[in-house]
Amino acid sequence: MMIDLHTHSAVSDGLDSPAELMRLGAEAGLSVIGLTDHDTTAGWAEASVAAQQQGIRLLRGAELSTTDARGGTVHMLAYLFDPNAPELLAELAKAPQQREDRVRAIIERLQQDFAVSFESITERAGVGTMLGKPHIAAELVAIGAVPTPRDAFTNILADGSKYLVPLIRMSPLTAVDLVQKAGGVTVIAHPRDGGRGNGLTAAEIAELRDAGLFGLEVDHREHTALARAELTALATDLGLRMTGSSDYHSTVKPNRLGENTTAPEVLEELLASATSGMGLL
Repeated sequence: MMIDLHTHSAVSDGLDSPAELMRLGAEAGLSVIGLTDHDTTAGWAEASVAAQQQGIRLLRGAELSTTDARGGTVHMLAYLFDPNAPELLAELAKAPQQREDRVRAIIERLQQDFAVSFESITERAGVGTMLGKPHIAAELVAIGAVPTPRDAFTNILADGSKYLVPLIRMSPLTAVDLVQKAGGVTVIAHPRDGGRGNGLTAAEIAELRDAGLFGLEVDHREHTALARAELTALATDLGLRMTGSSDYHSTVKPNRLGENTTAPEVLEELLASATSGMGLL
């Protein structure tokens, strides 16, 4: 049983439609796939229909952007929350404009060296798309600055690049609280990926555990063996569950569906921990 609980569609910063993502997940041999687009549930309906057609189980979720006390970005995977819960819904409603503002700021920096424009990026992305770095990467390919989106992420848009601008969002503690109030479950995504600051401290993670945090995404492409060992020890010490996921974004990143997976018993505990009444589809 292959379980991949962290993937992205074109609704946020992937390239595949939710339906295409379900097809690819089934082709990859996944039994369960988690759709976790950034700060949105807009892909759930399409993915739900396609998952049934493809014979794959769908875990509905979102990857919430949060900002820690040092200004670093912390991504929180939220699963099985009520998408109509008022407080969380209000917070998610802020995301499109915040992301657009960030894209505009990055473009302004890029324009010092590259002939890119916000208008061209939005036209290429399509109306209603949640804009992100993959759309900027596609524009850099279109103007000939790099041969592929992957090259854009490796060079121009790499972590620490002078062109990047942080996305300021709610705190990780607020995210855990809002998701729990909405009947959902939270897992810290790639806590030691090294690209978004030093990450949360053990004490901060313990505080989130006390607030209701379910687990840590331990097995992830961007975690070194040392990081995985540290996170395994931390999760064991704090009584947190450990997940593994691909963080698939289509060809824009090298991550492959099912390259890291979650144990079936952890999925069962996750499902049992949700109080929203939502389960696998």
